[in-house]
Amino acid sequence: MYKQIGILTGGGDAPGLNAAIRAVVRTATGKFGMQCIGIEDSFEGILGETHTVKLSPKNVSGLLPQGGTVLGTRNRGSFVKMVDGKPVFTELPVSEALANLDILGIEALVAIGGEGTLAIAAQFHKRGFPVIGVPKTIDNDLAATEFTFGFMTAIDIATEALDRLHTTAASHDRVMILEVMGRNTGWIALHAGLAGSADIILIPEIPFSFEAIRRKVLEREAAGSRFTNIIVAEGALEVGTSETYSDRSELRLGGIGDIVRRRVEEMMGKESRCVVLGHLQRGGSPNAFDRMLGTNFGACAARALANGETGKMVALQAGKIITVPLEEAISNIKTVPTDGQLVRTARDVGISFAAPHEAELSEMIRVEGAH
Repeated sequence: MYKQIGILTGGGDAPGLNAAIRAVVRTATGKFGMQCIGIEDSFEGILGETHTVKLSPKNVSGLLPQGGTVLGTRNRGSFVKMVDGKPVFTELPVSEALANLDILGIEALVAIGGEGTLAIAAQFHKRGFPVIGVPKTIDNDLAATEFTFGFMTAIDIATEALDRLHTTAASHDRVMILEVMGRNTGWIALHAGLAGSADIILIPEIPFSFEAIRRKVLEREAAGSRFTNIIVAEGALEVGTSETYSDRSELRLGGIGDIVRRRVEEMMGKESRCVVLGHLQRGGSPNAFDRMLGTNFGACAARALANGETGKMVALQAGKIITVPLEEAISNIKTVPTDGQLVRTARDVGISFAAPHEAELSEMIRVEGAH
């Protein structure tokens, strides 16, 4: 049994992080008698002059409904360098961090984060330091777990935004475009698009054509609906093109929603507006599901360490919290199956993904109908 463990959060913030921190502390101290040290600003907090804080059940009280992370976080840091678009883990920071952990008396680590954070945690495990990962990403794209906390809250926010855009689109006969997060996967756009009655969903897994978008808008107008709502993941792309970056030097995606807006106006002369939801999806209080999942993950991470497990990540599979090897957890991302149930359901209820073949099918139906 470890006497003292460290807890850190990495990557983008997500609703439910504080719930997970709270659960680790309450379980580790109350059930297993371990002391907890919070590491501030992700792994950066154990480099150079360390930044840590003692955590107890008393000072994590009241965290459950709070958004963000009381420990602070960083998207990028000193541990990973990008070389030719691929992550390379440099040796020096890991060695320095391990030495500082020894000085601090931290014997094991709970790392809460997404693919990047857990990849760094795996480097610590390879060097023999005990770590347990907790999955966190609002994109829900970690393959080893069915859900990650923050995802459901992000869907709620995106769905509410679609609901609100629906009324103004109908009032002004506009095409309204909502751009949501989703670098490599379209889970947020797909779920919110279904829940929020989008007419077109654009996701990275299904490259779109502007001709298919035009056809869908014309179909709706022919049926008496003079407005159209489109939800687009930030990583969506037109057939034959690459992703759209708001800042290519930082590889920061963004701007595809406005490109769609401009092209719709150019093609159809129809008034269009784009709303970028951005960090509103990350902020604010977590919903009940994300509080529950964050709490489950945090408690199970502390239990796993107490039971001597290391180099693992807690995960939700078939309604149970299990542990899987870190290497398995970060080996690939979970993308939307293009022939999966959610995509089929969306198409069944008349939602378009603006794939090129949809434009061709629409034209065939139009011609047959004319005869």
